[in-house]
Amino acid sequence: MRYALYFTPSASDPLTLAAQRWLGRNAFTGAALEQPVVNGLDAAAQAGLTADPRRYGFHATLKAPFVLAEGRSEAELLAEIGRFAAEVEPFEIPQAIVGRLGSFFALVPGDHCEPLQAFAGEVVRRFERFRAPLTSADIARRKPDELTAEERQNLVQWGYPYVFETFRFHMTLTGRVPVERRAAVEAALLTHFSDFHERPLAIEGLALFREPSRGADFTVHSLFPLAAGANRKTA
Repeated sequence: MRYALYFTPSASDPLTLAAQRWLGRNAFTGAALEQPVVNGLDAAAQAGLTADPRRYGFHATLKAPFVLAEGRSEAELLAEIGRFAAEVEPFEIPQAIVGRLGSFFALVPGDHCEPLQAFAGEVVRRFERFRAPLTSADIARRKPDELTAEERQNLVQWGYPYVFETFRFHMTLTGRVPVERRAAVEAALLTHFSDFHERPLAIEGLALFREPSRGADFTVHSLFPLAAGANRKTA
């Protein structure tokens, strides 16, 4: 079993509802959902382009998936998340946009957001003691030869290449999109997420996701409102 610390809005948030329809799965319940029709794509192509983010659920990675360290328990992890959430005030990304990162699309900040970077960095540090070291197979899956020296160091030290200075907040909406399909997918995304594109995005919680076995779908285990301590919402 692996755990991950992600940002995701609440189960009833309009952005969550729009994103889970786009991806075709509700990460809070695990239920499959019918995806919207995208002009220029058949249902199979749409399902294929969203397969990777659908498995993980709508989220932004803060502490990448990890196995619990020896001697640590889920109960200890939950208690520490509760303490951490009680210490952090909610904040806002001034503007979120639908953007393309390389070959995939995601909801990303329109500009640098220092409170976001600080929050993400503190999550990485605070929960490091709960993470078991990566195996050699885990490291190989990250294709270290394709990473920069800093990213390789992060991978070994923190279990994920993209932390601190290399962190870039993104809520993934597609897998790799071929060049010839990008215009159609981008147009569909801008339509589907028109209510959220170029709008503020409130960061009001920290979610614990869980993968029951390698390759299984991730689901929301618990959602902790920031500055709300032990008032945890459990899926």
